[in-house]
Amino acid sequence: MTYFSSMIIPLFISVILFIGIKEKKNVFDLFIEGAKEGLKITLKLFPTLIGIFLAIYMLRSSGLIDFICKSISFITDFFNIPSEILPLALIKPFSGSGSIATATEIMANYGVDSTIGKIAAVIMGSSETTFYVIALYMGSVKIKNTRKIIIPALLADIASIITAIILFII
Repeated sequence: MTYFSSMIIPLFISVILFIGIKEKKNVFDLFIEGAKEGLKITLKLFPTLIGIFLAIYMLRSSGLIDFICKSISFITDFFNIPSEILPLALIKPFSGSGSIATATEIMANYGVDSTIGKIAAVIMGSSETTFYVIALYMGSVKIKNTRKIIIPALLADIASIITAIILFII
């Protein structure tokens, strides 16, 4: 299996080259054109990505995430929900790397087989970095009005968090 998985990408590239040569296309020129287009898209998205990363860094550094978690922990305490998952639930819609760091910290502190670790794992697997994805995809096609996308996406994130909690608390 290891050998097969290490051969997938070279096999995929070989198939593409074979099809291109069979259809008498200049594969290298097509590759160069695709690379140019990819670079143009990256340059268009770069300011959006810098803004998102800056906002996430400011949220974490300012202590706002901790303040929000402490402010709403009375709700989680009332429903017997571990408040340790709140930072993950708040960061996940904004940052994949920030949520990975938070989930890793949760699992290192409480264990992967603990209730908190299992909830964190389900949140990581079932929710999305909503704002990042919307900024990335909508920015690439220049869609400015994202309100109709953000609300259902955030509701899906909330549903995944609630489902994770229900799975392991009840």
